[in-house]
Amino acid sequence: MPNPFRIRVAALTAALVLVSLPTGCSDGSTGGDLAAQKLDWKSCPAPDEAEGGGDAPSPLPSGGTWQCATMKAPLDWSKPKGATIGLALIRAKASGDPSKRIGSLIFNFGGPGGSGVTTLPAFGSDYAALRTRYDLVSFDPRGVGRSDPVECENDAQLDNYFQQDATPDTSAERTQLINRTKQFNSACEKNSKAILPHVRTTDAARDMDLMRQVLGDTKMHYFGISYGTELGGVYAHLFPKNVGRAVFDGVVDPTQDPEQSSLGQAKGFQLALDNFAEDCTSKTTECPIGDTPQDVKDRIAKLLADLDRKPIPGILPRQLTQSAATNGIAQSLYSKDFWEYLAEGLEEAYDGDGKILMLLSDSMNGRSENGEYSNITAANIAINCADEKPRYTADYVQQKLPEFRAASPLFGDYLAWSMVSCTDWAVPGAADHPDVSAPGAAPILVVGNTGDPATPYEGAKKMVDALGTGVGVELTYKGQGHGAYDSKNKCVQGAVNGYLLEGTVPRAGTVCT
Repeated sequence: MPNPFRIRVAALTAALVLVSLPTGCSDGSTGGDLAAQKLDWKSCPAPDEAEGGGDAPSPLPSGGTWQCATMKAPLDWSKPKGATIGLALIRAKASGDPSKRIGSLIFNFGGPGGSGVTTLPAFGSDYAALRTRYDLVSFDPRGVGRSDPVECENDAQLDNYFQQDATPDTSAERTQLINRTKQFNSACEKNSKAILPHVRTTDAARDMDLMRQVLGDTKMHYFGISYGTELGGVYAHLFPKNVGRAVFDGVVDPTQDPEQSSLGQAKGFQLALDNFAEDCTSKTTECPIGDTPQDVKDRIAKLLADLDRKPIPGILPRQLTQSAATNGIAQSLYSKDFWEYLAEGLEEAYDGDGKILMLLSDSMNGRSENGEYSNITAANIAINCADEKPRYTADYVQQKLPEFRAASPLFGDYLAWSMVSCTDWAVPGAADHPDVSAPGAAPILVVGNTGDPATPYEGAKKMVDALGTGVGVELTYKGQGHGAYDSKNKCVQGAVNGYLLEGTVPRAGTVCT
């Protein structure tokens, strides 16, 4: 069973990183002859199924259109002159005075497995100020979306996969979970054997340095969100002297192994649920799902226990299971803007209608209304399993359940059992955790959110320390939800924009409320 909570995308619509090739810093460039390639920018097509489907990007508010191109990169970076793969790119050219253009600003919105080609235009208006001096650029990383996507199971099989009991209570249920996970992993190997060894985060970081050269930039200007902060950290480690102005938002703790990461998320999502319950019951109007914060959480726990015994109608013919409900609750905690939908979904579920919670769960899993799945789950598992060295057994998880339950009565079991998703993976993992040390790199602004459920706040300080003295600059946002910049907080956006646009580094330890 995957850990959907680790699919860290920028919003409803839309890991540990390791070193797979020679470790240490690389002060030069990558790409060889491929660095001289010319991109053929054209109007963007509608996203394909692997990218999540939908319509082609709308025209830009100031005129012009989003442009798309395909960049060639080595399939195997240890053989840079060997076979290549195509990486899908998207850009919006800078809107301001050409003489003040800084270069390209490359975005990664997280996952791993999220399509930047679909996410950037969906939230492009949020970055209008940055577009005045940058070409805004994003991409589908290797194995994702239109970039040689990892393929595992078909849509019908995925419906079945996400309906399974992800928190087994009996030996029979445990065996069923392990066997179903093996079945999924075998399908990935069968359908995507050639790409699976080449989707590590170090591969993606080398792709980004090639991208920098092909785009004509001497420095890598970068905005990484969620998993994108790990990708950015690995890039900084490999190419410290190529780092330009960079921002990490919604920061992953680079010092944790997969077990520590899952346990940290259990605590993070429990904190977010506590904050949601407190917010609902503190309003002047009556909270529809409980009288006190503890009452809200007790009723949610009872709902999940009831669903474990007997699911309720969801989006027919599918039913809302305990696993789907837990997944939907977690999805709604990614942003305070979605708390109202969580309250409404819970209220309806108490009356036997699971549609809203299932819609939230579908969003997390990359399922569109027509029943088609993006490849975010397949790519997420493939990248995580190629990156992460530890392989956890069912017996080990069983021993760890008390610790996870203490961290979160609601999410603990779910996140603990997610650790078996890589146990039978075809490709060995590279390391316990990423190396993001980047001595000599330019300052990197690291933004942590005290209420972040998916990438807990403590990870920001760990990232700053790991980057090294004089590189990481921490900024704290006292808010809710995943990440900070898209909260529209003026203090956060002012600090980020000031650095990216003017090169003004905020004072370390700045706090925004």
